[in-house]
Amino acid sequence: MRNELKKQSRVFPNQKKKPCQNPTARWVFFCFQGINVLTVNNQEQHVVGLKEKQLTIIQILGISYESVYS
Repeated sequence: MRNELKKQSRVFPNQKKKPCQNPTARWVFFCFQGINVLTVNNQEQHVVGLKEKQLTIIQILGISYESVYS
């Protein structure tokens, strides 16, 4: 994740809300709290609660993660 942030010249906000390219795994996992799956009519499932910083990490991780969170 850190390598890809640097490779793609992207940043992720740290605990002090400053941009960084080397976030800790603990911080990234903490930032993923609040994401939920909304089920409609026991069929459709939608991921809700995604924010821009979470989308940054999902895009960095690649297409397999993007398909789970889309």
